[in-house]
Amino acid sequence: MKIRKAVITAAGDHHSRLPLQTLVDRSGEIRTALRLMLDEVVDSGVDEIGIVIRPGQQEPYLTAAGPHKSRLVFFEQTDPRGYGDAILRSQDFVGQESFLHLVSDHLYLSKSDRLCAQQLIDAATKHECSVSAIQATRENEVIFFGTVGGTPLAQSDNLYEVSTVIEKPTPTVAEQRLIVAGQRAGYYLCMFGMHVLTPAVMTLLQRTLTAAPEGKSIDLSSSLNQLAKVERYLALEVDGSRYNISYKYGLLLAQLAFSLNGVDRDLILTELVNLLAQK
Repeated sequence: MKIRKAVITAAGDHHSRLPLQTLVDRSGEIRTALRLMLDEVVDSGVDEIGIVIRPGQQEPYLTAAGPHKSRLVFFEQTDPRGYGDAILRSQDFVGQESFLHLVSDHLYLSKSDRLCAQQLIDAATKHECSVSAIQATRENEVIFFGTVGGTPLAQSDNLYEVSTVIEKPTPTVAEQRLIVAGQRAGYYLCMFGMHVLTPAVMTLLQRTLTAAPEGKSIDLSSSLNQLAKVERYLALEVDGSRYNISYKYGLLLAQLAFSLNGVDRDLILTELVNLLAQK
């Protein structure tokens, strides 16, 4: 398995504007959120990138992409029917290849010498199957994420055989169906916003869309839950953190995380102390 292509979904009403926001990266340079995502993808060895956008947004995205714009292919999601439908718009682009998929409202910060996307691609390449990145998440936050249930993979401390995927479960449902051995009490394995997916996912998404009532939206989690029943599907607890910039203060928290892990760490700490001292 070689991962040559990536798909970023950015067609949501609110999410479409987020990749155009700017941050200061760890080296102190101003970058758009899209540029940071593309840096992650390209530096992980991906050659071609498809972006699913709202109609008419291609030019702002090309500008925001910086030096990566020549790698981009765009797919407009007209008559949108949800997240799963957005991924399907890239079906011809990915063809019969496995591909990397990222959402447009997450930024990533690795805690190791390998980028989060590279860790995921390495796991998928080694095991030759779909792998979703996950992060242990407190039970009060599971209502915001797709969440997986399964069993730890033998002789691995960060891989899991997925048996169940539920989109935004309640804490009660999570406790009943998604407890995974070895996790701290009150924590569950929630989606990281990054996947390597086999072509089988496209088939399942198309089947789900065809079966859905007219006008009804479809998600990705339902098809991932089906995927776990038809072929091997793993989840990787990535050595890193995700920052959802669609949340209130999400962009601010992402900026702080990048700054505190970058060349301006001491400056940022000093300024934070000064702000706290004024209260």
